[in-house]
Amino acid sequence: MPDNLNTSFAGADTQSWLKTHAIAEVECFVPDVNGVLRGKTLPVAKFLKSLDDRALYLPSSAFLVAIDGRYSGSIDENFAYQDPDMRMVPDLPTLCLAPGNPGKAYVFCDAFHMDDRPWMASPRHVLRAVLDLYRQRGWRAVMAPELEFYLIAPNPDPDRPLTAPVGSNGRPESVQHPYDMQALEEFEPMMRRLYEHAALAGLPLDTLIHESGTAQLEINFLHGEPLALADKVLLFKRLARQAAQASGMHATFMAKPIAAQAGSSMHLHMSVVDENGQTLFAGKGDGDSEMFAQFIGGLQKYIPEIMPLFAPNVNSYRRIRPGHSAPANIEWSHDNRSCGLRVPMGGPAARRIENRLPGADANPYLAMAGSLIAGYLGVEEKLARSEEAFGNAYKSKSTLPKTMEEALDRFAGCEPVRALLGEDFFQTYLRVKSVELDLFQSVVTSWERDHLLLKV
Repeated sequence: MPDNLNTSFAGADTQSWLKTHAIAEVECFVPDVNGVLRGKTLPVAKFLKSLDDRALYLPSSAFLVAIDGRYSGSIDENFAYQDPDMRMVPDLPTLCLAPGNPGKAYVFCDAFHMDDRPWMASPRHVLRAVLDLYRQRGWRAVMAPELEFYLIAPNPDPDRPLTAPVGSNGRPESVQHPYDMQALEEFEPMMRRLYEHAALAGLPLDTLIHESGTAQLEINFLHGEPLALADKVLLFKRLARQAAQASGMHATFMAKPIAAQAGSSMHLHMSVVDENGQTLFAGKGDGDSEMFAQFIGGLQKYIPEIMPLFAPNVNSYRRIRPGHSAPANIEWSHDNRSCGLRVPMGGPAARRIENRLPGADANPYLAMAGSLIAGYLGVEEKLARSEEAFGNAYKSKSTLPKTMEEALDRFAGCEPVRALLGEDFFQTYLRVKSVELDLFQSVVTSWERDHLLLKV
């Protein structure tokens, strides 16, 4: 492909862009409540036609699929049996090349009722609604995700523990190598492919480091608009899995894939600016603004009540335990990674808060929406933040739910957030997550067979 061809869609002429890049088919994505990409693949002529006749449909049950692939049902039995269609509307600025697949493009779509009302169980609409609340106040949210993941050896047996893949030196990592450049080079072919594919897809990647787990990596995204970045996080996950598989290994974004290793997070850096791009988090001199303090107060009050947005799976709670390389608290402090809420070093223009609680398994739209709505409520309710924590915050008493069951109970009862995010989303999300929890609780684990079988 010539270097002078623009691989990102500028939005001026869809047909010309598709023709320039010889696109034959387009994958249309609708992210579900788990962040799984569902949708359809269309021949390019059919895709262009759908932009005119708006006849691109998907069954509404796409938002009721549990993580194991089965339907979770619906609160309304008649609705479940009818399974009416929803209209898929391509968000054309997200149109991009499908790396490694010549002639194919990707596009994210929004879901609507046939009367053009937004389908509010859609995570993209949930995040967009929160961003609209900010716009109504003359604010603009700016975010930057940091996403951790493991490279693992292929393992078709779910009863066997995961292991590190073989690197370029012919050996798997057996000990931790945090920030080790030589260890990072072991996966150079996979990383090169991933960076090349990310560039083709227009992903705003920043730095890549080797994290503390064996074959655990972290990628940082450049800061930007939350909705666009949430799309990019899901696209990155797809590309990372493809690049890893092409290198004879797998990439996993489970929160706690290996019991003896660190968990994988999705840290979210957040700031709020006014319509002119000026920070609202810094006060006079180098101090914090009152809004920033209230924003942190909102995070401290509401994060424990809406943890399923940051820890959406039973596995998520294996990561959020004291002394397991992840915060288990909602303390805040400057440059202290043992706190759930960290204020990174930097001048007033870079004043931000880092929410360190979301796992890599979190749906990025919902983790961002949850973080922003908690901060928003803090400002609306003028909540005070706690005193700054110093020293080892891992020793602080945790107010976070310890299990998915407790987290869902508290989530269901969080009326201020429920009112803002909407009943359609809450009921759908609670339905899917309750079914997943019930399915998990019906499984007899290898630990039970190992320790109980011949002893109780």
